[in-house]
Amino acid sequence: MLSFSVIDPAIDTALREDLGAGDVTTEAIISSRARGIARAIAKQPLVVCGGDVFARVFNKVDAGLRVERRAAEGSRAEPGDVLWIVEGRTASILSGERTALNFAQRMSGVATLAARYVAAVPAGMPLTIVDTRKTTPGLRAFDRYAVRTGGARNHRNDLGAMVLVKDNHVAAAGGVRAAIELVRARASHALRVEVEVTSLAELDEALDAGVDVVMLDNFRPEEVAVAVGRAKGRAIVEVSGGVTLERVPDLARLGVDVVSVGALTHSASSADISLELERLG
Repeated sequence: MLSFSVIDPAIDTALREDLGAGDVTTEAIISSRARGIARAIAKQPLVVCGGDVFARVFNKVDAGLRVERRAAEGSRAEPGDVLWIVEGRTASILSGERTALNFAQRMSGVATLAARYVAAVPAGMPLTIVDTRKTTPGLRAFDRYAVRTGGARNHRNDLGAMVLVKDNHVAAAGGVRAAIELVRARASHALRVEVEVTSLAELDEALDAGVDVVMLDNFRPEEVAVAVGRAKGRAIVEVSGGVTLERVPDLARLGVDVVSVGALTHSASSADISLELERLG
């Protein structure tokens, strides 16, 4: 669950963006006394995510709106399933509709894609699917929560969470070992050290330096197999770079420990959810 302290600033920004000048259409058509009930309905198979955010949007628009959750977070929904129900002033429901759906559709889309990647790991194999920092600016907490809801895990949350030496760090430092030595001289001993490598030669350099995790960037399958053999018992092996659903089973069978997938957040399609209104009076 995301705390209000995390979600409220993003919701407030989104509502100002959409309702800053009012809702002229609703104000012209709908009586302030009119009441209605609206059902959020799945239009595709999906993993439900974002119910708390959905409800919070409507409560901020109108504290008198009542939101009922019909589907649990992380549950599977099929087309036609009712996810949430909103009841109260019709004008308030219509004014909050788009913002509430935008959050819920995005979060359910991320959760659904994450679940597909997790399901692609063969049963009994310990491969872990994780996300990356390729998240929507300002909405990282939402994206990462959705990833977890879909059954995957999160990589480092921010630049201060762990040491991750990437290709540009290596280029700036003058090599893998030089970059690692600089890190060891300055960073806290409590931080895990991960190094991105682009070749088997760089892999050997990183392993000899005693890093905790090696990230194989865009390695060919045969290179991954060699790298896993060399790193066994010495470092965790992570694979990154263009990992498709189809590649996940093969990477698991090769003995890879972690697969990081930027697509979980940067390429997830929003789930198809509609809000259908019924007039009560």
